[in-house]
Amino acid sequence: MVPQARLLIAARTDGMAGPLSEGMDQLGWRTITARGPYAAEAALQDLGVQAVVVDLSDGIEEAEGLARKLRLLAAPRRIPVLAIGGGSGAKASEAFDLRLADPVYPAQVAMRLESLVRTCVAEEEYRLRQETFGLMGVGLDDPEPSLAPLRLLAVGDPTPQFLGLSNCLEAAGAEVVGAFTSYTAFDFLHESDFDTVVLWGGDAADSAMAIAGGMRRNSRLYHIPCLLYMKTLGGMTSAEAYARGISDVASPETPEPETAWRALELARSYRRQAAIRAALETARTLRFMDPETGLFTRELFSQHLGRLASAAPARNRPLSLCVLRVRETEEVAEARRSGWLDKAFPQLGSMVSRLIRVEDTAARLGPEHFAIALPATPEAAARVAADRIAAVISRTAFDGGDGRRPFILEFDIGAVEVGHPAHLDAALEAAAEMARSGG
Repeated sequence: MVPQARLLIAARTDGMAGPLSEGMDQLGWRTITARGPYAAEAALQDLGVQAVVVDLSDGIEEAEGLARKLRLLAAPRRIPVLAIGGGSGAKASEAFDLRLADPVYPAQVAMRLESLVRTCVAEEEYRLRQETFGLMGVGLDDPEPSLAPLRLLAVGDPTPQFLGLSNCLEAAGAEVVGAFTSYTAFDFLHESDFDTVVLWGGDAADSAMAIAGGMRRNSRLYHIPCLLYMKTLGGMTSAEAYARGISDVASPETPEPETAWRALELARSYRRQAAIRAALETARTLRFMDPETGLFTRELFSQHLGRLASAAPARNRPLSLCVLRVRETEEVAEARRSGWLDKAFPQLGSMVSRLIRVEDTAARLGPEHFAIALPATPEAAARVAADRIAAVISRTAFDGGDGRRPFILEFDIGAVEVGHPAHLDAALEAAAEMARSGG
């Protein structure tokens, strides 16, 4: 059996690659290190690599060439390339999805890669939707990031160091909005869009970490990167900071232009991700959707699912299907007789759309049957996702009409991994039968 690796590290020496490889292996990102371009190309073609890290200490131009070559070799699978090092004086490069300053921490890299891989999967899904809707006479434009200046929210006391960083960001062409308290910060975050949040921790990180934690608990703010700018982490380690939602950590000893560059790199990467997510959200609002729920119709889902099933092996990614069937209860039977079950479906469809990932495809297969296609997701993870969706919906009270108690909806669930495209119909039927038999 050929060993698999999730992460390819291209580096000629162990200075960066050694500690990173060891740490990433411990975090579940099995790595392989390539010392030169030919070894990197061979590893990418032979192993199940999901992402690439390149060491810029070997030279930026060489790394750019390697990144572009690896992307071509991986096609049609989209792989993220994360570059490490190079310094703040290096020009921005479209060859890399993100550039981080050296030294890096495994937890930091793992968090950024998880986000970048999901963005790649979302972009693959959008390309497939362009094909599906194109055959129906609807053209979907390519996702293009906004050309407006990058917007950063700077949160904290207006100390000389923090003001100096804000000045560097503005000198680089960014728009900086200041917030002196966490309350003001969340007001800004809920009222307008930002590409990155810079948190000034000063001598204590409690307030800054509370803001980061609050953002990670909010689905709309979850993906916005946070740079923590502070004198000392105190009793907290860098790994703990990254695990709690921080994207990068800088201190006042770091030159302000470098810290500004690091914040802007996070902002550029996020804006690209946001453009792809926005494009997918727009594709969910087309006229072909089920009029009651806003989800894919059975026919549209069937057409798109065939493309997903064919693309999965070509991209070396799993594809799973979940079927959710409204569980028959006395409450549901009464709501059906009174007509209030049908009236609940628009709210139900809206909830399902918000609870799935942007790259997932949800459909209404029948009056009370729903399906979700989850690209790049094995069966066990798909089952967890479906259980979470069902659990959230089961805690929602739906209107039962005048004089009647609200009712709840529970689901029986089936989940399968598709495997070969020829087995698609059998997989969908297996998931449906699993749901019919109570999961």
